[in-house]
Amino acid sequence: MVERIVAAGREVLVEDGYDAFSTNRVAAAAGISPGSLYQYFPDKTAILDVVVDRYTEQTSERVAAALSDRLGGVGLEVVRDIVDALLSALEADRALLRVVSQELPLARSGPRRAAIERRIGELASTYLLARPEHSRRPTPAVSTWVTVLAIENLAVRWVLDQPPITRDQILDEIVALVGGYLLS
Repeated sequence: MVERIVAAGREVLVEDGYDAFSTNRVAAAAGISPGSLYQYFPDKTAILDVVVDRYTEQTSERVAAALSDRLGGVGLEVVRDIVDALLSALEADRALLRVVSQELPLARSGPRRAAIERRIGELASTYLLARPEHSRRPTPAVSTWVTVLAIENLAVRWVLDQPPITRDQILDEIVALVGGYLLS
């Protein structure tokens, strides 16, 4: 029943948006009464939290796994692989990405996003510390913070805006940006 409610919550969030998200709509989408829903979730916020937590965790896991798998890699090909994994993770649920990044209040989405950024930043810092030849920046923690935020923002905008830029082109441009920054 919990999975049914969470799936319905995701559906309502994507189809109706954050402002229209309600327990009544979720219950209707799940095919249950509001009273039955309240046996599992105290309010709409609890459902929303599970939906968004699962989405951010899945996205984070995909990118962290790609980064962990490539910690032994060499050069900017690692950056390309990681950005490609990020794009794939974001594209996997473009509709939910749009709601999470554009409709949720920052107070709801900000801490989750910051946690992902920290996790990826720590892995990237580990990579740069292990491979100092891949960066001329003086402080790995600072350069990874800048790099992670730049990549994240470019990737999210590319996925949501769908500009007339191919995947290979955006990958090439992000790699050039990161390479120029890290090696300058």
